[in-house]
Amino acid sequence: MSAATQPKLDTSSAQTRQALIEAGGAVFAEVGFHNATVREICRRAGANGAAVNYHFGDKDALYREVLAYYQARALQKFPLDMGVQPGAPAPERLRAFVRSFLLRIFDHSSDAWHGKLISREMIDPTSALDAIVVERIRPQAQHLAAIVRELIGGQADPETVRLCSFSLVSQCLFYHHCQPVVSRLFPEQKFSTEQVEKLADHITSFSLAAIKACSRRGEEAERPLAPKKSASSPRRLRAAR
Repeated sequence: MSAATQPKLDTSSAQTRQALIEAGGAVFAEVGFHNATVREICRRAGANGAAVNYHFGDKDALYREVLAYYQARALQKFPLDMGVQPGAPAPERLRAFVRSFLLRIFDHSSDAWHGKLISREMIDPTSALDAIVVERIRPQAQHLAAIVRELIGGQADPETVRLCSFSLVSQCLFYHHCQPVVSRLFPEQKFSTEQVEKLADHITSFSLAAIKACSRRGEEAERPLAPKKSASSPRRLRAAR
């Protein structure tokens, strides 16, 4: 094989591999991992039936590659800090996190499969979930927990930090997972970019108020109790003398 032919083959191989990832993203998002077939993925990619085995080994490996690709792509497009500096006030960083989360799961781009892929993985977990948690979800959870911990202040109780973080994320997930019901109850809720921005403001404001309440409750719990006053009245004390 000549040196001039080798780069062309390498380019063609890379293009086929990328086409399989993109086709896999569409198929896995549409029907889930278990119902997806290698044949359909190869058909959409315009590749022969052995292409998945050649480039990835098997369907499981392709699926893991697809998840990693679309998660990385979503975070590149909507990073956790959304351009907000690390030294910015905690409320600003919290809103950035909420915006990033919502924009990633409500990305309406034609090939933005991140939201659907993760939703399916939560409903019907595969062997890829462990890697997703370690590589993607845990770092994001730690990022959010640091913001919540700062907002609570003092010696923030780990359980309170965890519960506040879960409550915030659950608000974001509700609108995505329950979108079919929400759109029927409120047809005007289209989850456009503008509406997502308003939703980010609401979730942030709501969560800040809740976190503030948790912080205040924690301060009251830590405050030493005042000594109880004697139940005896001054008149009874004088009578006893």
